[in-house]
Amino acid sequence: MTKDIIEIFTDGSCLGNPGPGGWAALLRYGAQEKKISGSDPSTTNNRMELQAAIEALASLNRPSVVQLTTDSQYLRMGMTQWVKGWQAKGWRRSGNQPVKNDDLWRRLVELDNQHQISWHWVKAHNGNADNECVDKMANEAAHRCAESQ
Repeated sequence: MTKDIIEIFTDGSCLGNPGPGGWAALLRYGAQEKKISGSDPSTTNNRMELQAAIEALASLNRPSVVQLTTDSQYLRMGMTQWVKGWQAKGWRRSGNQPVKNDDLWRRLVELDNQHQISWHWVKAHNGNADNECVDKMANEAAHRCAESQ
């Protein structure tokens, strides 16, 4: 596993909840940057937040050391605190209710096991240029999706 750190910034957006949604990620390795985005015609904001992280991590060519930054506490807390409990309970949460978006959480766990990831949170719309960039990209993807329907 390489010791060089890949920085990833992710965001998701949804026009309505549910509604047309977009996701985006910025990947940085030294001076190299790659921007990716996509959309879904009927989704939720939380699904787009998870999808952004999935797409970014799945785009890596080899096991990597990753610093992933998101403005989603749902994503960060899910991966750093909740997911182990969900797994131990057979993907159930309190009250024996099924975990929402478990298909995406399961994929994130697979990707998390392939890489050495540190999960970071940044407040949205607070002047972080990289977060603002992926926010804009995710919103644009959601709007393109809505316009194409």
